[in-house]
Amino acid sequence: MAEPWLHIVGIGEDGLEGLLPATRAVVEAAEVIVGGDRHHDLSGTVTAERVAWPSPFDALIDMLQAMKGRRVVVLATGDPLWFSVGARIGRSIDPSEITYHPQLSAFQLAAARMGWSLADVETLTVHGRPVEQMIAFIQPDARLLILTTGAHTPGQIAAFLTERGFGRSKMTVLANMGGESEARFDGVAESWDHEVPDLNTLAVDCVAAPDAALLPRVPGLADDLFQHDGTMTKQEVRAATLAKLMPMRGALLWDIGTGCGSVAVEWMRGARYARAIGIEPRADRRAMAAANALALGTPKLQLIDGRVPEALKGLEAPDAVFIGGGLSREVFEAAWAALRPLGRLVANAVTLESEAVLVALQAEFGGQLVKIQVQRAEPVGPRTGWRPLMPVTQWSLIKR
Repeated sequence: MAEPWLHIVGIGEDGLEGLLPATRAVVEAAEVIVGGDRHHDLSGTVTAERVAWPSPFDALIDMLQAMKGRRVVVLATGDPLWFSVGARIGRSIDPSEITYHPQLSAFQLAAARMGWSLADVETLTVHGRPVEQMIAFIQPDARLLILTTGAHTPGQIAAFLTERGFGRSKMTVLANMGGESEARFDGVAESWDHEVPDLNTLAVDCVAAPDAALLPRVPGLADDLFQHDGTMTKQEVRAATLAKLMPMRGALLWDIGTGCGSVAVEWMRGARYARAIGIEPRADRRAMAAANALALGTPKLQLIDGRVPEALKGLEAPDAVFIGGGLSREVFEAAWAALRPLGRLVANAVTLESEAVLVALQAEFGGQLVKIQVQRAEPVGPRTGWRPLMPVTQWSLIKR
């Protein structure tokens, strides 16, 4: 096996002094060092060709491949495999060609400063990502460690917390950890007004007020948490639907006839890094879905203007498909053909015509056919009575 030619080195605020002797020797022997301005400043005493991150950043892999045969070091902050560039490189270059040299991560340093066990906290990053994606993790008594985008990020997160009834949450910004300029800023979300350095990590100890919004990641959020026009997969049926779709880490859902996006949003909340593509021909409903995705912490929901099955062409193969609108045999066949092995398909019907389609498909393809009937207690004059929702016929099956 060939000797690794690429070294990815984690470096902290203490620069070369904080590296293990063997790792420091690798950096000092490098012909080329790749990194950001801060990384080059931290290793400035080493004589080597200096290369900045490329623009666009996607050109990084081609740039590194062109350097093969030289002694190349990529500098990253902390642990290069924890929300860092090392993982991205390792997905494109054979790991046998790479040696990783991890340093203490910002999460480890922050947990040590806070006295928190890493096993008991959620580790998140919004660095270079939509800040709204942390909203899904706001839970009573949760502890969050968040890699931020910059000095303004803690204020944005403080606003999210306050708007959802978590204004008393304790917030700590830890900046330049491990260096001479390390600093700490403490406060609570509802009165947060600190000016903090750009390079910081945020620790949040979530404290819920009695009227706080409870947004569990288990499917079945209340209907009134979504903007909708009345046409949506209701809470009880949605919970049953997501149970059959089975959200999994990194898995992709096609939500056909996405409407206000309630199923797609809950799919993405249900598992870390779960993805969803919503196909919806009505612009007003796509706008509602986009607003719901932002408000509920799934800003990466992808929305497509189109009608099925034509709109499905060219999309990445899904791990699950939900057909909530536009049901037909043609739509099913297109989705079923694209579905990955062990993929889950769920279709809901409320009309007799759509139910007939499901009955015919179930007879041919198998799967489980159930009728879901929900009644909610509502005022009837001075008393209370049961008001039924429209019954839903649900067909679900797994591709074997």
